[in-house]
Amino acid sequence: MRLHRPTTANSASTLKAEDVTVAFSGVLALRDVTFSVTRGEIVGLIGPNGSGKTTLLNVVSRFLQPTGGRVCLDEENVLRLSPHRLVRRGVSRTFQGVRPFHHLTVRENVEAGAVGVGASRRVARAKAEALLEELSLGDVADAWAATLPAGMQRRLGIARALAASPDFLLLDEPAAGLYESETDQITRLIGAIRAERRCAIVVVEHDMRVIMRLCDRVHVLESGTTIANGTPDEVRRDQRVRDAYLGPAADGPRLDAQR
Repeated sequence: MRLHRPTTANSASTLKAEDVTVAFSGVLALRDVTFSVTRGEIVGLIGPNGSGKTTLLNVVSRFLQPTGGRVCLDEENVLRLSPHRLVRRGVSRTFQGVRPFHHLTVRENVEAGAVGVGASRRVARAKAEALLEELSLGDVADAWAATLPAGMQRRLGIARALAASPDFLLLDEPAAGLYESETDQITRLIGAIRAERRCAIVVVEHDMRVIMRLCDRVHVLESGTTIANGTPDEVRRDQRVRDAYLGPAADGPRLDAQR
């Protein structure tokens, strides 16, 4: 039984936000931001608090309508699609807060991710069983999702997103609140997901160790605008990025984290 999304002639290879602007009550949260990710690539989306990272992720995943610009799968503008229809087109995500279905078990949470894109209960159960083992959640499959510790809840969020067999996986702070050892586990897991599925992965993350170890390319926002886009080494050396993070008080995250 196939558990991954098959590549077809209709499968998109690139997800792109073009000239996206978002205004809240006249305040610009994003200003003419262009961002893209291609299948097989891991792109980090970073920036200081309030720079617009989650806002951009919400636009790309269709949880937020932009004031201007467009979001495309290859050349098709998908702004008309609802979030659940976009998931069926191959774009799946996690959230800063994992948002499990507390009244469901861990297994049922993952099954829900597959049923949501049209899988039968039989296929959903098979996907869930495979993903629970892959993400080391098999031992807690029958536990209530709300009872899991933070590290397992993060893995559950990723498992539920993967149950939709995405071509594009968007991860919003997958290492938030984790111990260093748990962060290392999540980092290895994300790398293994790319290697196994060849899907595109976008990682919004404050932990620079995660970004520098994982990403092929890093896109940096500050105050709603793009200030850098390049390899981790290029971004690490960019003075605009160092100024945005470190500033005169030098209180931001370290950019020289070892890869």
